Amino acid sequence: MAAKKATRKARSKKATPKKAKVRAKPETLRMKAASPSFTVNDLERSLAWYRDVLGFAVEERWEREGKLVGVGLQAGGVFFMLGQDDWKKGRDRKKGEGFRIHCMTTQDVDALATGILARGGTLDQEPRDQPWGMRDFTLTDPDGFKITIAADKKKR
Repeated sequence: MAAKKATRKARSKKATPKKAKVRAKPETLRMKAASPSFTVNDLERSLAWYRDVLGFAVEERWEREGKLVGVGLQAGGVFFMLGQDDWKKGRDRKKGEGFRIHCMTTQDVDALATGILARGGTLDQEPRDQPWGMRDFTLTDPDGFKITIAADKKKR
């Protein structure tokens, strides 16, 4: 008898339609993903750092007249693009200033940081707990772009 009651209750919950979320008018912007693109000084050096130190996989290579001019890198659901600077805006142009990429992971950030150090990387900040519930660490790529890698402490 209790099983029948539980089954009826479960069916009635399934049959109850959820309220549709009311969207602002005009409708607000909704995105599924964002992919940063970095213009770098030395593409081969940056590619080696993202691939060999951080652990990105090379998904795409872009060549022009037989020369590598860019790459697309994948790490889980995150896609980064690196492009070789063509120097049209000058060789003294600063990169990475006032800019930080925050990357979320479900992996153990302490283990990730240890792996990065073991592969020759350096951290700007060792893994630490944040008051907003994250554990994160920070590092800087060869051109000065700042990256924070974080995990939700509650979900670890």
